[in-house]
Amino acid sequence: MALVVLVAVLWLGAAIGETSIPFGVVAKTVANRLWDAGYPLEPIDEGIVWSYRLSRAVVAGCCGAALALSGVVLQSLLRNPLADPYILGISAGASTGAVSVAILGLGTGMMTLPMGAFFGALVAFALVSLLAVKAGRGTAAIILAGVAGSQLFNALTSFIVTKAATAEQARGIMFWLLGNLSGVRWPDAWLAIPAALAGLLVCLWHARSLDAFTFGAESAASLGISVRRTYLALVGISAMMTAVMVSIVGSIGFVGLVIPHAARMLVGIRHSVLLPAAALIGAVFMILADVLSRVLIPGQVLPIGVITALVGAPAFAFVLGQRRGRG
Repeated sequence: MALVVLVAVLWLGAAIGETSIPFGVVAKTVANRLWDAGYPLEPIDEGIVWSYRLSRAVVAGCCGAALALSGVVLQSLLRNPLADPYILGISAGASTGAVSVAILGLGTGMMTLPMGAFFGALVAFALVSLLAVKAGRGTAAIILAGVAGSQLFNALTSFIVTKAATAEQARGIMFWLLGNLSGVRWPDAWLAIPAALAGLLVCLWHARSLDAFTFGAESAASLGISVRRTYLALVGISAMMTAVMVSIVGSIGFVGLVIPHAARMLVGIRHSVLLPAAALIGAVFMILADVLSRVLIPGQVLPIGVITALVGAPAFAFVLGQRRGRG
């Protein structure tokens, strides 16, 4: 059922845009490209579907799934409903790392854009963790440290762009930082798909551990779970997924924050079910948000981060209201 839903949304993402393309043409294009079916199609329509929209929809789906998984993991490990890669500064750190490679040429010849984003994400999370430990334990300390870390790395990114980028680079980077799928093609998909699948598999492997972390690290340790190893593995995979997606599409907020809450409302808190549900909902949400970004203003493509914020902020306000009502 989940596969059917995902395929249907991908089909929708390939068909809808500034120029609508019939669903039959989308199916025939895929058949021609994958199985050499030989259907006669207009080259322009086939190129739009395969080279532009379908690759874009696939990357959007991977991005949504990866950010949602990262949100589930961080919220469970930290026992904090506000934890997500964006609020904890991981996205901001990944952006700084990617911009450092792209503009400053940091590690040229040895470091790729995704690697730079990954190291930036790890540095950001390490800094936020250190600040939280210094400030004291608890939700407030972690969130405040995350806000401070986000502001620091966002400022560093802005400084690098202002100081070293050309006018053309600055425009491209600033649009990219809001979430940009316009330049996405199949080579990006071959990077995003393995990252999202690897993240899902690693998270599912640790589903039982995440269930135990729901009751705290002490409870997890009493059940024989290696707290430090599990923590490092899950934070590492969350940073990796976030870094890869940020290096491709830029920084996108609210997906890792809102989608885990929506998934819990639908399927409960058992991580063996919650993780794949969050991945599916995140993928569907991002693909639909991408479609909306292309059709909301005729002749103009909005940054996808704008759409996720416009939808995610009211959705999160609703979730907070529901939680307060239960309390």
